[in-house]
Amino acid sequence: MSRVEQSTKLDLERIVFIGRTFEEYLDMFSLSKEELEGKKILDCPAGACSFTAVGNKQDLDITAADIAYYHSKEDLYNKGLQDIEHTMELMEKAQSNYIWDYFKDVESLRKHRLSALKNCANDMGESSERYVPVTLPSIPFKDGEFDILLSAHFLFMYADRLDYQFHIKTLNELLRVTKEEIRIFPLVDLEGKRYEHLDKLISYLAENGCTVEEVKVPYEFQANANLMLKIKKG
Repeated sequence: MSRVEQSTKLDLERIVFIGRTFEEYLDMFSLSKEELEGKKILDCPAGACSFTAVGNKQDLDITAADIAYYHSKEDLYNKGLQDIEHTMELMEKAQSNYIWDYFKDVESLRKHRLSALKNCANDMGESSERYVPVTLPSIPFKDGEFDILLSAHFLFMYADRLDYQFHIKTLNELLRVTKEEIRIFPLVDLEGKRYEHLDKLISYLAENGCTVEEVKVPYEFQANANLMLKIKKG
């Protein structure tokens, strides 16, 4: 491992390795499989999501990128199992902060998270080239390498620790490697409040030639988290 990787990768203990399923992605981003066919897609940051694993088995062209991928598949799988159990314990105490339509109960949620983790870990073993370690705001891809970029549960959610400039730098990198459009979900922070600088950020994107809209999606688990940002490049 290079010095740069050693200095930028997070300790495994500081990474939460939990992911969503392929079906959740389609709903979170209001997409159909048909819309993704023939497109080159990047999921960033992808975590333990099974979108890449399941999508590629359905003949889609998806690459996953995440800081977690500096670690081995085995270490990530074991960390993921621990993180799921820890999260489920917290969920039992905070069920009122969530809307139990998509998942009927905590056990249903656990099954989805385990399914995503297992599919992701298996695919990392079979097709490791699809899982690229990155340290945002930098991304090691070429200009316009992807048609569509999907980004879930990172930007906006951690507004308490990622400042506005980090968001701008990251968005500029996402735009650089994308030809057509970026979709970001959700638009709220961990407390379920709309990202405080969202209007300012939308204005910035519009001034730089992008068409931006907030789209209601058929997915809401965290209360108030049912909107995504759809950014089309000019």
